Amino acid sequence: MTEHREPSQGLQDQTELLQRISARLADRFSGIFAAETVERYVFESYTALARTAKITAYLPATTEHFATDRLNALAKSKGALSTETPEVLFVCVQNAGRSQMAAALLTVEAKGRIKVRSAGSLPAEELDPAVVTVMAEMGLDLTREYPKPLTDDVVRASDVVITMGCGDSCPIYPGKRYEDWDLTEPAGQPVEKVREIRDHIHDKVKALTASLLTKETTVL
Repeated sequence: MTEHREPSQGLQDQTELLQRISARLADRFSGIFAAETVERYVFESYTALARTAKITAYLPATTEHFATDRLNALAKSKGALSTETPEVLFVCVQNAGRSQMAAALLTVEAKGRIKVRSAGSLPAEELDPAVVTVMAEMGLDLTREYPKPLTDDVVRASDVVITMGCGDSCPIYPGKRYEDWDLTEPAGQPVEKVREIRDHIHDKVKALTASLLTKETTVL
């Protein structure tokens, strides 16, 4: 049986481990962020993920990954890191289906030329099993992915924000490209229907990839 804990209790149990993660990331972001800032992001990330994590044993690894991505996003939004690579954020409610499929498909289509993220306004405990199944049919393994909460730093760092039924939960910043994709929610749907949703997303992702990379080629 999966053990569920209150975030505060888990935080007390994991403090030493989180401090080691903070020290590693403080070295990685040395000269960009103070150690105190890095530690705050690590502990905030852990607390946010612990609210919905189904298996607490994975929390340290997912915390380090999530905190690293948030710090990279923060560094970009503050101008501390410069990159010509366009960044795309997919946002749905639970980050357990549509946004995860879109992120995986764009990662494949872009071949490293686009930075891809996904998040949820109210993240679920885990990815929808049918979504994992239909993506595996394409050779894409989502078993290591996890629902991530929407944070301001990743929105600020994104050049394109694609929303999928999450309403007004995503903050709006000037100078960014926003799109809302009208897609069926895969939760509770049979596998056949989830395949249709996947293929619909794939078509939209291909068009998005072409628009971003064509623009990049034109600029070059």
